[in-house]
Amino acid sequence: MRPLIQSLPGSKIREVANAALGRPDVLAFWFGEGDETTPAVITEAAIESMRRGETFYTHNLGLPELREAIAVEMTRRHAPAGRSHPITAGQIAVTSGGVNGLMLAAQALIDPGARVVAVTPVWPNLTAQALIMGADLHCVSLAPRIGEWSLDVARLLDAITADTRVLIVNAPNNPTGWTLTRTEQAAILDRCRQTGTWIVADEVYESLYYEPTAGGCAPSFLDVAQPEDRLVVVQSFSKSFLMTGWRLGWLVLPPSMTAQMGNLIEFNTSCASVFTQRAGIAALAHVDEVTPRVVSHLRLCRDTLIDALAAHPRVQVARPRGGMYGFLKVEGHDDSLATAKRLVAEAGLGLAPGEAFAPESSQWLRWCFASRDTRRLSDGVERLSRWLSSQ
Repeated sequence: MRPLIQSLPGSKIREVANAALGRPDVLAFWFGEGDETTPAVITEAAIESMRRGETFYTHNLGLPELREAIAVEMTRRHAPAGRSHPITAGQIAVTSGGVNGLMLAAQALIDPGARVVAVTPVWPNLTAQALIMGADLHCVSLAPRIGEWSLDVARLLDAITADTRVLIVNAPNNPTGWTLTRTEQAAILDRCRQTGTWIVADEVYESLYYEPTAGGCAPSFLDVAQPEDRLVVVQSFSKSFLMTGWRLGWLVLPPSMTAQMGNLIEFNTSCASVFTQRAGIAALAHVDEVTPRVVSHLRLCRDTLIDALAAHPRVQVARPRGGMYGFLKVEGHDDSLATAKRLVAEAGLGLAPGEAFAPESSQWLRWCFASRDTRRLSDGVERLSRWLSSQ
């Protein structure tokens, strides 16, 4: 095995979760998914597909009807009539999950030794993928103030130099809930045009956005980009359609890049399964029924959790504008991995350590608030409060 692969650290989130094996009493909020199952209309589409015998290979880039449905939905969100350019099926590549899409983007764009800039804290897979490709990785950190994380845009623009091959940005952000404004995106895109830098934008949480917007989602680089800009947007069915285990996502690409991406998919997964893609078509056909309900419930979950946490004098937390996580700092407990393990063992509470996302968030904890029953969240806060009272 390559020494670089051998040196990759294991998941610190799973390290905490593994400590709770065999503990049914633990309230688990460490992984980035809720406990609500996929809507029946989506599941039934996959079942019917399998009954029809659709269990064979298909096009590397995905079913034409799914690519077209994705293009229509992305145009609705980001290129309505009279503004920007419509997104076409020729810009869409269907992937076997969002993380597969991110890895495909890394394989397509990053040469060994290439300078890559990433905004952190961030889900560790994004920076690990760049390192797997042999990148020279440079991180620009968000900064917290009273629990809310923000970006020094000028500092990021300075970090994007003429020899920067790729910029990796995840917004709405996992774990902090930070989001970009359209003005900030335009400034970043303009800088990357000047330097010839590719942007890989992880926007899988764009529909989980709680601020009022015309498009019903967070600002996207697609709102300000031209079709042939050096921009790859990574998307997923996982979060806003309750489909984490289905492993279905997509890329929005410059049209000139799409055919070659199909070739790269061939050498990775060949294609996403047909019946899973049929589920994706059903999800998009019912987007106006499914996603607003999911977002409305997650807003309730967010407010339930954040209000309860913010009321505790030893907890620092801000209300995230997007995503599905509360990111908190607990006074007197600065080692997030040790704290997370203690919370499992002593309080029956499972949170993700901030150390998993970046060194600068090593004092923080991530709490996934996606829960069918908000009482689980309230119970979790009560367990945290009791534990802190015992310290």
